[in-house]
Amino acid sequence: MKIDQLRGLSREELLQKEEELKAELYKLNLQRYGGRVEKPHRFSLVRKDIARIETILNEKKEK
Repeated sequence: MKIDQLRGLSREELLQKEEELKAELYKLNLQRYGGRVEKPHRFSLVRKDIARIETILNEKKEK
């Protein structure tokens, strides 16, 4: 997701999105260890999205 889209979400929506991304990352890791990852580029994309969400949550917490 783009950072501008994430900034427009509420805190609860960000937390929900973060949980969804963590679940997706977990599924990707299961595929990795199972030996059949269809889209290996998704690992880095999902991790970056999680980091973006955590950054925005920290910014909102400081305000």
